[in-house]
Amino acid sequence: MQETPWALSILSVVEMIFIGLILAAVITVIVLYIVDVNQSTHTIRRNYPVIGRFRYLFEHLGEFFRQYFFAMDREEMPFNRAERSWVYRSAKNVDANIGFGSTRDLSPTGTVLFLNSAFPTLEKDAALPSDVTIGPYCRTPYTTSAVFNISGMSYGALSRPAIQALSAGAAKAGCWLNTGEGGLSPYHLEGGCDIVFQIGTAKYGVRNAEGHLSDDRLRDLAAHEQVRMFEIKLSQGAKPGKGGILPGEKVSAEIAQIRGIAEGHASISPNGHPDIRSVDDLLDMIEHIREITGKPVGFKAVLGDKQWLVDLVGAIKQRGIDRAPDFITLDSCDGGTGAAPQPLMDYVGLPLKESLPWVSDLLTQAGLKGRIRLIASGKLVTPSKVAWALACGADFTVSARGFMFALGCIQAMQCHKNTCPTGVTTHDPKLQRGLVPADKATRVAHYQRNMTYGVGLIAHACGVTEPRKLKRDHVHVVMASGLSAPLSELHPEPVTLIDDEEQPRALTGAQSVKDEVNRERNV
Repeated sequence: MQETPWALSILSVVEMIFIGLILAAVITVIVLYIVDVNQSTHTIRRNYPVIGRFRYLFEHLGEFFRQYFFAMDREEMPFNRAERSWVYRSAKNVDANIGFGSTRDLSPTGTVLFLNSAFPTLEKDAALPSDVTIGPYCRTPYTTSAVFNISGMSYGALSRPAIQALSAGAAKAGCWLNTGEGGLSPYHLEGGCDIVFQIGTAKYGVRNAEGHLSDDRLRDLAAHEQVRMFEIKLSQGAKPGKGGILPGEKVSAEIAQIRGIAEGHASISPNGHPDIRSVDDLLDMIEHIREITGKPVGFKAVLGDKQWLVDLVGAIKQRGIDRAPDFITLDSCDGGTGAAPQPLMDYVGLPLKESLPWVSDLLTQAGLKGRIRLIASGKLVTPSKVAWALACGADFTVSARGFMFALGCIQAMQCHKNTCPTGVTTHDPKLQRGLVPADKATRVAHYQRNMTYGVGLIAHACGVTEPRKLKRDHVHVVMASGLSAPLSELHPEPVTLIDDEEQPRALTGAQSVKDEVNRERNV
């Protein structure tokens, strides 16, 4: 049957419309591709143009469908959606308020609750975090007010643009950046922030040709004004008893040069310091590095066996208070890392909720709490957790994964590979391209400032003027009965066992500290 002219005309119109739609779709995809590749705000879109846009659609739809098909806000691990969402919004400096009611279940045992005061601190009486001095007996003590800082993340475990963004962001926020055990790179210094140099078991960045600690390298590092402190890493929360692991594909020529190792070969650190086999060895090492550099020296450890810390306190009392570590960074068994064996990550070490009050009490009983500053580390990514750590006795807190979220991390769990989709932990130039340091530095600064503000909100609600005045009396913990009990009853504040005159004197200025130490030694 022959088609009529009007039918042919309709078919031609439909065909033309179909072709037009295809052309429009192609042009749209090309335009979106160009826009996505050249924008610097969204890492996923920059690395995965056009396709990456579906992530945001799925995230939006997830708000409506997750209760049927996906995990709820508080169910994911290691960080749930509610925690990540708060960090993302804080980093972007957008409204982080929520409506209707909290999705947090308040009934599980161990739930932390802060006790609000009937007479909260008024805005006119609220204060910023106070200054705290670390290393009063050093030639160059370090004074800072920042309660929240960037924990150790090596150049190698993290990408170049990630380190650049962290450095610039830390400088904007006024907090410190820990180098991690991979040595000091130009990118750590680039932003102008305060630096804590971490000395790992392999002595990367401060080792000689034989792999031993080099005094000359220490002096070179100390010459950088930005390098404020040195941290000896004994152990890390995610892998106690295991050294750093950097796969060979991530060991570039530059990273190999900074660390002092061979290019392209896996960087496997010893599981302990060969030259630190006792508390006396540790104190000797601390004193040696402090004497060479003139700057505060402490150590990082996750607590397991407790007796060695008791022995350490005893050794300090014998040597003198000026020989004590200037700080202790206490990590939690649920800390993070770029790569670790699962048995260690899942089963070894004590959580911060148990170890932090114990270590704080030990130092208080020995009269060392004002001398040895306590830094808490391990999943402290929201204001409630930082406020809890301060109430338990921490002077400072640090976070690694929180700042990774601020950089754009989506918890893809690809840190140990070279395939991180957001460019944070990969050395693939194509994936790194999505992480624009200037943009992410601003987010890092926003996150740190909003964290400080959030901790202040809790402190002021509890009736104190600033975060470091939070105490255990301000915290309750839900028990198995379903009722809460004061944290001060679960972990009673200890009584100092030495006289006040034995406490470290409040000294100001590096020279006065040095003179005071010399007088005590001469006596």
